[in-house]
Amino acid sequence: MGIDMKKSSQILKSQAKILKYIPNFLTICNSLCGFAAILLLMTAYKSTSDTVLEICMISSIMIFSAMIFDVFDGLAARLLNAASLHGIQMDSLSDMVTFGVTPAVMTAIICQCFFQWQQAVMWQMIYVYLLCSVYIGGAALRLATYNVHATLKSESKEKNSDRFSGLPSPGAAAALCVAIFFLYDNKGDLTAARITLAAWLLPVYAATLGLLMTSTIPYIHAGKWFMSIRRNRKKLPLVVLMLAIIACFHWDGLAFLTLAYIFSGPVMLIFEKILLKKTSGEA
Repeated sequence: MGIDMKKSSQILKSQAKILKYIPNFLTICNSLCGFAAILLLMTAYKSTSDTVLEICMISSIMIFSAMIFDVFDGLAARLLNAASLHGIQMDSLSDMVTFGVTPAVMTAIICQCFFQWQQAVMWQMIYVYLLCSVYIGGAALRLATYNVHATLKSESKEKNSDRFSGLPSPGAAAALCVAIFFLYDNKGDLTAARITLAAWLLPVYAATLGLLMTSTIPYIHAGKWFMSIRRNRKKLPLVVLMLAIIACFHWDGLAFLTLAYIFSGPVMLIFEKILLKKTSGEA
């Protein structure tokens, strides 16, 4: 009887060790989605304009798939009590590949395509490169800052906040992906003038997202916000409204909601500053 108990205890311990690898496995799946998207984007240079949009759309879907893995690796780490400094570093490295490098590569490729590849003059290519570099630099700084804060909180056993300081890298990647979805959905209406305009504006949009990632503007932690719906039923009508917008307007609705999230940070910051002034004035 004692030997059986000892064996079952050893089996449970080995199973527990295996379960603790699940968050890391999900994190690797995140980075593999980004890697697959980059490999697919490399084929765009031999494709036509319409095919490039399709390639970028599929790559965007891969980035969104990586976001699912990104949400679940954090959830699995908390449920299995497997959160660690190693996991934090690994998560940020994966995010850099999938939400940092991949969206910047995708933006650069589609803009080069819109500038008609080899016909584009050198300064147009430099323009795209420099602005997409701002996005990559912003993602790198954002993730490094997050790592430092997460490490300090882990060491002090401080509770994680429900807010981010600066636009989170998955949010920035989602904003670029939704722009690609919007272009693909409206490709029938893309005249030569609109294509040229998109080629000029997309890098500016990417650079703006890069700067928002390095800012101290507060952003809601979307994953925790959705997970808290069970505890706070008041959020449910807002979720229903968001789903209705997506169901009615499809990619346009998703683009609207993504932009609403991006603008929510500056709006919250302005609102908090006004409220702080009122409070200090009353005091």
